[in-house]
Amino acid sequence: MKLENNRGYLYTEIGGQDTIEKLVDAFYPRVYADPELRPLFEGDIEEIKRKQRMFLPQFLGGPALYSQEFGPPAMRERHLPFEITPKRAKCWLSCMKEAFKEVGIHDTPAGKAFYYRLEQVAEIMVNSPDKG
Repeated sequence: MKLENNRGYLYTEIGGQDTIEKLVDAFYPRVYADPELRPLFEGDIEEIKRKQRMFLPQFLGGPALYSQEFGPPAMRERHLPFEITPKRAKCWLSCMKEAFKEVGIHDTPAGKAFYYRLEQVAEIMVNSPDKG
């Protein structure tokens, strides 16, 4: 997709850090309320949100805030200790889709490109089969 090749385009087009802040604030209450996802998100929600606020700009071609503090994202490796099943990946995407709708980027070209990239990430993050 051509839009994704233009560094920083998605970050700028979704509304930059302001939209990232709103998206993270809309996303995590959904995650913590989801019975499939809640066991994966232990610890301080504010610290988890802070890291996501730093990661997403970099993911979208904006400032490399996450790498400046934590080094290369290596998200798959960082998530290997957690049991991420296909069902959990779908739940995660569902929470994100609802958050996209809440902040008003779900129907925009940049929002669609952003969500497409998240679908790819969700697939890559799966490291365990569904049970039962």
